[in-house]
Amino acid sequence: MARPTKWRKVANIPQVQCFVPAKDFGGGPRNVLKVEELEAIRLKDLEGLEQSECAERMEISRPTFQRILLSARGKIADSLVNGKAIHIEGGSFALSVCPMKCSHCGHEWAESYERLEAGLHGEHPCPVCGSHKVFCSQDFKGKFCRGHCRRHGRRR
Repeated sequence: MARPTKWRKVANIPQVQCFVPAKDFGGGPRNVLKVEELEAIRLKDLEGLEQSECAERMEISRPTFQRILLSARGKIADSLVNGKAIHIEGGSFALSVCPMKCSHCGHEWAESYERLEAGLHGEHPCPVCGSHKVFCSQDFKGKFCRGHCRRHGRRR
């Protein structure tokens, strides 16, 4: 039996999810670029980080990062050379933070997954008042986690 795919940490969800060549307005062939593939391109090619640093940020091994990066570059090259559209969707990813809110004092902050997974619900007190009555803020669901955090459920 194959090992389950590890969730890749992604810090940026793209606002634009489709690129099409000028000659084609969405009706021709297309390549699907996964969100984690786009994140690999962003970290390596746009931010100019080393592969080991990129892999660390995505919380995956360096060989896994290399495979993701090669897959992304292959799809982008195929689209540019052969005039295919690029659709960005799906994958095995989770955002890096979850928005939290204290029901006692109303303080809002972003909590990392490492701290959330280190304990059970309610074990992360408010940094301002120390209350344990904290929850994932629904007010900022669209702004921060977009439904992909561990509290709101991840999507493939």
